Amino acid sequence: MSEREQPIAAGLTVLSAGARELYLAVVRGDSHLPLGSNLGQNDSARDELVRIGLLVPDTDDPDVFIAADPTQLSASLSNSWQRQALDLLSRAVSLPSELQELAQEFHSPKQLGGSIEYVRGKALIHQRVQQDRASGLEEALALQPGGPRPADVLSVMIEQDLDTLRSGTKMRTIYHASTRYHQPTRDYVATLARAGGQYRTLDEPYTRLIVMDRRVAVIPIADDMSLAAFIYDPAVVNYLVEEVFERCWSRALEFEGDRTVPQQVVSRLRRTIIEQMLEGTNHRVIARRLGISERTLARHIAEMRDDYKVDSLFQLGYVLGRQAQEHAD
Repeated sequence: MSEREQPIAAGLTVLSAGARELYLAVVRGDSHLPLGSNLGQNDSARDELVRIGLLVPDTDDPDVFIAADPTQLSASLSNSWQRQALDLLSRAVSLPSELQELAQEFHSPKQLGGSIEYVRGKALIHQRVQQDRASGLEEALALQPGGPRPADVLSVMIEQDLDTLRSGTKMRTIYHASTRYHQPTRDYVATLARAGGQYRTLDEPYTRLIVMDRRVAVIPIADDMSLAAFIYDPAVVNYLVEEVFERCWSRALEFEGDRTVPQQVVSRLRRTIIEQMLEGTNHRVIARRLGISERTLARHIAEMRDDYKVDSLFQLGYVLGRQAQEHAD
């Protein structure tokens, strides 16, 4: 595109006032303007007239500019600018379709994030987890709320988890503090801890979570674990690791399967027992909620009776209730 074909922005005049005055002066003279004329501040006006085509070199004398016919120039520029306008309009109309492929790529799933897949049925959920584990894990994280798992389940899991640790996988798991009173869980944790597994317990409420290689996170959707979500979105998985698992891990207490229970765990557990007793909950329900056996619960109650120097459960309830009232006042 030549200089004289450059379009003029909407709302602007074709010529500046200085260029217009210079052109009229040339035409009112002899229509000639020597190349070396000293125009002072009008040099820019002359350059403007040359650029648009109203002053052109004389074919007989290259050192002289002569005035061109504005009518002919007007028709020429008008046609040129109309062609440019039609070309721009055509490009504007075709732009969305030309960029459609690029837009599809920009908005593809890898830009918006990963998928979330819902799996129904405990057997299918377990199968999917095992498939992800079998693909060669580098790291496995787990939050396991509730009480101890059945001994037969632990006996099945232990060899599989040992193989996983021996393959080089880093495993960290959080259990509820009540698992410290469960002998099969202590044996399971002690064996895996010696193989490199890391375990801690936490006595506050938290939700179930499994994360594999920070690539997929599994969370329950139904309370009975019959429906779970497998999350493959990197941002969501990272949030679950950093804001859920790591925060719980930092508050949890180390657990290597030893029989000794930290005093703060005992204190918190007994405080929960006291709260449940004051609400009138029977012993079987308390034991089930805490994930401990009724024998373990009875032992805690007996030790609390010794601590408070009372002979009966009724007296213990009376002392605990009076203390609770005093604290409330």
